[in-house]
Amino acid sequence: MFRNVLFKLSLVSAFLLSAAASPLLFPVREQIQLSNRRNSSTTTPISQKLFDEFEELSRIVDIAYCVGSLNTGVEQPFQCLSYCKDFPTFELKQTWNTGIALQDSCGYVALSHAPAVPRIIVAFRGTYSIANAIADLSLTKQEYVPYPSRGRQEKCEGCSVHSGFYESWTQSEAIIGDIVDELVRENPDYKLILVGHSLGGAVAALAGLDFKGRGYEPTVTTFGEPKVGNSALAGFFNRKFTANTYRRVTHIHDPVPLVPLTQWNYSQHAYEYYISASQLPYTREDIHLCEGNEDINCIAGDSPNALQLFWAHRDYFHRLGLCLPEDSFLRKIRLWDSVAEGEL
Repeated sequence: MFRNVLFKLSLVSAFLLSAAASPLLFPVREQIQLSNRRNSSTTTPISQKLFDEFEELSRIVDIAYCVGSLNTGVEQPFQCLSYCKDFPTFELKQTWNTGIALQDSCGYVALSHAPAVPRIIVAFRGTYSIANAIADLSLTKQEYVPYPSRGRQEKCEGCSVHSGFYESWTQSEAIIGDIVDELVRENPDYKLILVGHSLGGAVAALAGLDFKGRGYEPTVTTFGEPKVGNSALAGFFNRKFTANTYRRVTHIHDPVPLVPLTQWNYSQHAYEYYISASQLPYTREDIHLCEGNEDINCIAGDSPNALQLFWAHRDYFHRLGLCLPEDSFLRKIRLWDSVAEGEL
């Protein structure tokens, strides 16, 4: 057990050191040209309605960062230091924190009542501790077996899944699975909404597949989601969802959607919505739907940079991961332009 922890720590260290030593896979000039080409793309931007939905969901997932042993928490009816006041019709049903094990997972379940859109919200917190970072970059995979769909076991031929992410969802499901089942039964007119950031995006992805297997129709939105499994699993995702029911939001220079690496037999799935603007605030013209699993004009054409874990990976419509009031200085500070464009 201890040897396994040291091995995974060495993987994290190796990745971060290599990325820091060589922050750009492209020369600076090429990187800037690539960024400019994306920003001037003629691809049709998303609708204002979808933009507003993404912005709202970014605040909803940021609230999940208030859950955990080092934070102030989320309390009933729906109170916290973050954006809870923006959602007066929310009713907190459950928070969970699986602890400080290698695959720790945190989040909350809430009901969104009228006059807001009636929803069952399940929000998965992102990377917040070294335990999360280890889970993020562990290379171990295992066979993926879909949830028994309508009483029969569905096959996912050749599918393998990141074992750390799968364990995170398994631990979370043991706490919230029955609660979500009950809320779906009691509120048949409420939409099931799953949202996650970073590690929480990977867990939300697996939760989405599980709830699809139960016969539900979840809508999944993730921000900065890493690769969850191999190409066969990516194809399974693509068959289960559409661009309307799964929205994988990425941000220029964010390294997390690029890991684990393709060389390690990991692949992204489709339905990527790419933010081409380096810094906040964004407009709908900065975001468009990408083509296929790994569109070279989107995050797949970017280069990993470890320092962007603190910036590009956090800036999804708002500065995520803080559990602080909206007017906090830490939410307002911006990265200078040269670093945002990769000139380190």
